[in-house]
Amino acid sequence: MADQLMRAVAADGGIRVVGAITTRLVEAARTRHNLSYVATAALGRSLTAGALLVSNMKREDSRINIQIVGDGPLGGILVDARLDGSVRGYVAAPATELPLNAAGKLDVGAAVGRNGYLYVVRDSGLGYPYTSTVELVSGEIGDDLTQYLATSEQTPSALVLGVFVDQNGVEAAGGLLLQILPKVSRDEQLIDTLESRISALTGFTPLLRANKTLPEIFADLVGDMGLQIFPERKPLQFYCPCDGERMLSALKLLGEEELQDMINKQEPAEAVCHFCGNTYGADCEQLTELLSELKMENMGRASGES
Repeated sequence: MADQLMRAVAADGGIRVVGAITTRLVEAARTRHNLSYVATAALGRSLTAGALLVSNMKREDSRINIQIVGDGPLGGILVDARLDGSVRGYVAAPATELPLNAAGKLDVGAAVGRNGYLYVVRDSGLGYPYTSTVELVSGEIGDDLTQYLATSEQTPSALVLGVFVDQNGVEAAGGLLLQILPKVSRDEQLIDTLESRISALTGFTPLLRANKTLPEIFADLVGDMGLQIFPERKPLQFYCPCDGERMLSALKLLGEEELQDMINKQEPAEAVCHFCGNTYGADCEQLTELLSELKMENMGRASGES
């Protein structure tokens, strides 16, 4: 199945459901960053969560950043997800590997660390990003983001995230976000039924590996509650907008003296994008042009200040 995101409502709009298949997206991240098994699971869950959370924003240029900083050996995770379906991200220590946990699964919680913070930045494109910070609950990412939704957005939510990876790569990845909106928040019977059904899930990737589609997964959970599936299927992809021109512009931050020293030593510059792993180079001729531009810019600022 192609990577995609679908949205639905149930209970006359009182339940919001969002599902995502991110298998190819997570595999792209794994190969780009040469991730270990546990790093693939951790980053894959975070990438999927970003796609799910940003889907509820409105403006076309909306985006969400998720940063997870725990005390585990993974060293931290950063994800950038946009409403157009493009998602990117990286982990600080991609080679981290740990033994399986007591349940025989990848120990994401130990890799991330159970002590630390989750930071979520929502940018609606209006120039005033909104930042929330919560303490980590387990480091398993799904639990931590569920806590964020309950405390910072005050929306009772269930977030199911999964990545199945083996020696051949990512076989299945995706997630489900289910939220209880105020109009049904006092319907205890409905909430109990939902909690029971979600608790019965053994994970999200087993459903994908059994060839379940997103509409079928939605139907299994809330099909008897007036399910309405929106027709749009938004494609998802691992995409980074970095390019050589941006890298050259960033080199100006080194300053005239540092650039001149690199030119004198005939040292080409090289920069690696943390988000996607792309490497960009600039030879001495390009550095000379960049230095000339920087000098002109600095002269213009000096004359403007005087």
